[in-house]
Amino acid sequence: MWATLDGKDAALARLAKQVALRQGSHIQHQVALCDGCEALQSRLANQFSDFTQVLDFIHADEYLWNVANSLLGETNEQRIPWMAEHTLQMLSGQTEQLIADFRCLSQAPATTSNQREQLIQAANYFERNLPYMDYPTYLARGWPIASGVIEGACRHFVKDRCELSGMRWNQDGAEHLLRLRAVAENDDWDTYHDFRKRQRHARLYRSPFPSQTALEFQAVDDVAIAKTATSGATDHRVATSQPVNVCRPKNYAELPLAV
Repeated sequence: MWATLDGKDAALARLAKQVALRQGSHIQHQVALCDGCEALQSRLANQFSDFTQVLDFIHADEYLWNVANSLLGETNEQRIPWMAEHTLQMLSGQTEQLIADFRCLSQAPATTSNQREQLIQAANYFERNLPYMDYPTYLARGWPIASGVIEGACRHFVKDRCELSGMRWNQDGAEHLLRLRAVAENDDWDTYHDFRKRQRHARLYRSPFPSQTALEFQAVDDVAIAKTATSGATDHRVATSQPVNVCRPKNYAELPLAV
């Protein structure tokens, strides 16, 4: 898990590195799930030209809800059946027919200006994203068509931490916090701080980092040695210590406090 406030280009550059690490003969399909933002779609097409772009179905469905509310009203009992019918139509690959129906209905004399606006907006949105709305094929191949799990992770990772009561951030501060939060959420906290200590030691002392034992293990060892001395047994150290400075091959160099 990782996040940045440096913009789409920085995020996609980082994503491209992660994708490259996972490439191999085991990859059968490459899918980029997107919310319909034209700027993001264009960047995805440039950065991941061999990926199949998929329009997040939930975003498309929101346009259907807007049309349903304008045509029937939010309290009308027919709204849910209308949504079920047209959602199934879109999932069945009949979006082009849906576009034609909406454009035709927008020209009807009885259609109000608000209804016409919602109908045209939905038709334009579906028409522009039609290449990314082949949902029957996506579902048949087992591809994801909604990004709810990603948006939920964004809420937990960013919003739940950065939008608490009274908080104010500049970008640098928020960026550092998100990187440290990524370390914690990825369960790398102890390993990262071991890396940080080694980097700091190398910078300050220009010498190998000394072997260290956690304080709680040192305390246990000291007690064990004292008991051994009291009992008159041969002086030796009980093998209770466990090294805590083993660093997994992680790249922490870009994180705050790393050097």
